[in-house]
Order: sequence, then C-alpha cells, then structure tokens
Amino acid sequence: MAAGLRLGPLLRYVDGAGDGDGAGGGTATVWVEADRPCTARVRCADGAQGSARSFQIAGHHYALVPVTGLTPGVATPYEVLLDDHPVWPLPGSTFPPSTIRVPGASTGASPDAELRVAFGSCRWAAKPAGEHDPVGPDALDTLATTLARTLAADPGAERPDVLLLLGDQVYADETSPAVRRRLAARRDPRDPPGTEVADYEEYTWLYDESWRDPEVRWLLSTVPSCMIFDDHDVVDDWNTSASWLVGMRATPWWRERILSGLMSYWVYQHLGNLSPAELAADPLYAEVCAAPDGTEALSRFAAEADADPARARWSHRRDFGRTRVVTIDTRAARVLDEDGRAMLDPDEARWVREQVLDAPGSYDHLLVATSLPWLLPPLIHDAEAWSAALCRGGRGRRWARFGEDLRRRSDLEHWAAFPASFDWLSELLEEAAAGRGDAPSTVCVLSGDVHHAYAAEPASLAPGGTRLVQLTCSPLHNAIPAVVRLGFRFAWSRAGRRLGRALRRHGRVGKPSFGWRRTGGPWFGNQLMTLTLRGRAARVRLDQARAGRGTASAHMVEIWNVELASNGQACLT
Repeated sequence: MAAGLRLGPLLRYVDGAGDGDGAGGGTATVWVEADRPCTARVRCADGAQGSARSFQIAGHHYALVPVTGLTPGVATPYEVLLDDHPVWPLPGSTFPPSTIRVPGASTGASPDAELRVAFGSCRWAAKPAGEHDPVGPDALDTLATTLARTLAADPGAERPDVLLLLGDQVYADETSPAVRRRLAARRDPRDPPGTEVADYEEYTWLYDESWRDPEVRWLLSTVPSCMIFDDHDVVDDWNTSASWLVGMRATPWWRERILSGLMSYWVYQHLGNLSPAELAADPLYAEVCAAPDGTEALSRFAAEADADPARARWSHRRDFGRTRVVTIDTRAARVLDEDGRAMLDPDEARWVREQVLDAPGSYDHLLVATSLPWLLPPLIHDAEAWSAALCRGGRGRRWARFGEDLRRRSDLEHWAAFPASFDWLSELLEEAAAGRGDAPSTVCVLSGDVHHAYAAEPASLAPGGTRLVQLTCSPLHNAIPAVVRLGFRFAWSRAGRRLGRALRRHGRVGKPSFGWRRTGGPWFGNQLMTLTLRGRAARVRLDQARAGRGTASAHMVEIWNVELASNGQACLT
C-alpha cells in the first residue's frame, strides 16, 4: 500500500540566496507527516525539486524536504509525492495551487523590494465547519479563506511573504471537546493531568486538529512560516519561577509532559525554522534521520534541554534582503533563581546580542520577535516589577509569599518581571537603533500573548531618524473576557499609571529609565498584524476577523493602517 499524507505540507524556510553550497537559485524546506516510512519528494513547475527520507518519532513518520534550484521572484506551483505517488494537492481541491515564492525582485533581495510580514499568536483550533464559535471567527482561517478567493481571481495578488506565529500554536492545557473525547477513550481523565495532554501521541492530536483545518492547511502550504513557542504550547505559566518549577517537578505527570512538549515542538515547529545549511550541521537532526527510530535520541535531547537551558537554542534568525528577523525564546532559556533571575541565560543573551548587532548597516529594518511584549501597559509593567521585588524578599517573607502567589495568579511574567533583562533588552534595542554604520529605519518589537493589540513607543531611546516601536497582536483565535478588556484599558489610563507608581513605592522599585506611550489601540478581537516594508519605508496594518451576516462567510476588516517610516525618515505620531 502506498504511503499517505497525514499532515501538511507546510512551507517553512524560503531563501533566494541559494543553498549555501554554491548552487544557483533559491531554496526552501517543506515539512510533511506521512502515515508510514517513505521518501517524500517535492516537485515544482519550474523544474526545482528535492527529496528526503522520512524519520520516525513515537510511531509517526516525518520528512523535511529541502528544495533547491527555485527561480527567485517567481511563485512556483509545487506538488508533493510520497514514494513517487502524488498526495498533494489533494484530489478535488478547490484551493489555488500551493506555490513556493523565494525572495527576488518582488520579495526582499533588492534595496527597493517589498516584504510583507504578518504576525500573531494565541490560536485555539478553529471550530469544525457549521459549528457555532463562541469566540468569533479564527483570524488565520479567515485570512486563508480571503486569500484563496483573491488568488483564485488574481494569482499575482498581494499576500504575506512570511507568517510569524509567536506562541501558543497549540494549547496543551486547554483541549477542545473533540480532543477530550479522544483522551477519555485512551485513559481515565480523572487521573492527572486530566483533560490536558499527557504524552507525545496526545500532542500529535493537537497539531492534527490545528493544521488539518482545510483553509489553514492550504495557507501554511503556500505562505512560509517561522514559529516560536509560548507557555500554552507546554502549560500555562511555563517557567514562571523557581518555586513553580519545583512544584511541577514534584507531580507524577510533569516529566512526560515537558519531554513530549519539547519533542513535539522540535518536530512540528522548530525544524522548519532552520535553513538547509543549519539542518545539515545539526548533529541531533543527523542522528534522528539516521536511526530506524529517532525517539530515544530526541527524548534524551529533550531531557537535557529541560535540565540545562544552554543545551538547546530555540531562538533563531532570518534575513529577508535588508530586513532582519531575530526571534527570541522567552520560555525555555530563563534563569529562575531569584538572586539571578533573567529572561535569557548568559549564552542565549550573548547569541541574541550578536545576531541583532551583526553587520551594522546591512539592514534597513530590524524585527525582534518575542512572544512576550517588551513594553506593556504601564500599570502592568509596574505591577510586574513590584511583584518581582516582593519575591526577592524586599518586603519580608510574608510579602514574598504574596508576591509569588500574585505572580502566578495574574501571569506577571513578562520582560518587566525580569527587571535586569528588561533593562538589557532596552539597551540592546537602543544600540541597534543607533547603529554603528547606517542606522536602520525601523526597529520593531513584535509580540503577542496578552490577548489584545496595541502599539507603544519609548520617549527617548531611538536616536536620529530611527523609529523604535512595540507592536503587539493577539489573539488569532481565543477568548477575550470583558473584565480583561476593562483591565487592559485601565492599565493604560492615567489612574492606572498612578496606581502603578504606588506599587513601585511599596516595593521600593525605581521607575524605568525611560517612559513610553501608547500610539495605537488597544484593540480586542481575533486579529492579525502586517508590516509592509519597502526600501526604508514601513507601514503597519491591523486586520480583524469579523463574522458575516446571514449566510455570508467571515471576512477580514482593516482596523488600523499607519506609516511608520518613509524612505527618507521615520514618521512621527
């Protein structure tokens, strides 16, 4: 029996600079999951192709196919074959052809090229067709539907050049009714971890549910993606504090959960962030691919990564012409000891700094992607700094216990909850904005997590004409309770700022070395933000998914569209 396509394809890494070994043309990687061992092949209309033998993890079979010889600047339709049997496009598909478009004259290699970067986070899987969705239409699903309709009419129409998914791609701790039914058929949900996923097999169900959605499946097959985890990919408040971790490690189910979370992330998300050259140099990838069954090797790596954050690097960098994207792991790389608490361990911080400052003058736009926002509503920033001071013992043991409880209950764990790391990132962004050659036109921090969208800008960090801005967009598809909306609005208000100052005084915390102001939002809903970069010019747009009336389908509505920088200078708000 021929191998079948279980999940995918996902178009992941795309680059117009060749494969790094001198071969001409562009390169790409395409991820697939098959239902048995096989050779996966990608064959493109322009003659480009590639193949890879599947590897096995926990009884599942995957392949990451490197495709070489692509024509830069051209959207090339492709098909996927397993053991030379065509499996994609699916028979009878009504979607436009899946294409690979590598950077060229229209996507980033020339100084005046245009690059569209869409980003968001926090996505519950979409409801099955025909079912009522209490949280509203899924922004990713709606984007896919809209884009498919547009490309069917005009194959050359505007679309994202890359999609940045900034965490909570799956929810291991908040499963859907469909997944809960499968869990109940496999084990007793009264036993820990209850209706949360317990192991690798159950993680595969989350990805099936999320990525088999027909519209999203097509979208991910034709728009390249970069991904990074956040807490719900493993568990809510993952690595909040040292005492949190001690408590979790004392439970009977945590070890299997964390190993399975890291293993599944490596397979489903991390591998596709890497270039073909990085994959070729990765000893773990080589070991997994060479073994009849790579489960033991990957499990051993996950255990080492959990025990020692320096064992793994989940952060990654991509250059799209004169736009650089540095994506930071703000979960697994943490230092949790209260006396040396840091968002990033020293090696990770050193690597991030090197990537941000590498080859000054070689980029016009720097995008620093971090699932957790750098600049928060002022009251929340102050509350996190206050809680961190209490937990360090600044007001005694009783207040330290209160601070820890507050930190967990209120999710006070962003950059502000790691004060030294907040200062470090602020100084790094200021240095990048200043440049050591030609300063970039924009430095944008892209984030999600907080279930609303906004823009914020520091008052004094960006020198000259560089625009330094925090852009936050969340969720793609999730609930936003009314009390949360009110809380965020209050946190931006003058009264909220006054309350924040009072908390700082109580915790004996100095005020931040710079101020910032909100320049857009807050907006609530299922939404997606898009940066359009051309030369040194930059625009940002926010679109929300809105339900159609009657029998009309959901659609994207533009909420905000502003110029961040022109080709000459930053555009001040």
